[in-house]
Amino acid sequence: MIHLLMSPRTARTVRGLIGAIAGVAADAVRSVIAPATLVEQPAPAVETEAPAVVEAPDPTDLFADDELPAVEDIARAALGYDLAADSARSADRAKRKHRKLLDRLPAGTYGAWLVRRVASSRQTVDLEKVRAIFEQHGLGDVPMRDNAPSLRVERIVTAADVEVLTEAAA
Repeated sequence: MIHLLMSPRTARTVRGLIGAIAGVAADAVRSVIAPATLVEQPAPAVETEAPAVVEAPDPTDLFADDELPAVEDIARAALGYDLAADSARSADRAKRKHRKLLDRLPAGTYGAWLVRRVASSRQTVDLEKVRAIFEQHGLGDVPMRDNAPSLRVERIVTAADVEVLTEAAA
């Protein structure tokens, strides 16, 4: 029942934590029964580079040390943010899936649904034309700026988390 209330990402995280607990428990049993099976041969080093995460500077309107909310409030906000972000990604995937069919329909009424295309009020700069103008006037490259930094919230699984979950599973 709880699985039905969780997002797919949260369910994967919970399954991963339960798997980690099961692994710790299995290692504990194995250490008593056959300790030699716990010795692992080192795997050959494979050189792969993970994409670097470039840290951005903090914004200027941060809490002062004496204004920081309680850790429980921060944890609740981080969990809410993570779940909402997961729901948004899931909704985006669903929209893309359904749009594949809807994009191919001619405008019209289909049952109780009206499908049509309307002009967008959003406008974007035509970079190709701007580049052509810059080149035409010898102005060099088009000046660009970075986007605003993205907020990234990640759950850190600590040894204490595994210990609490191990006790709860026992």
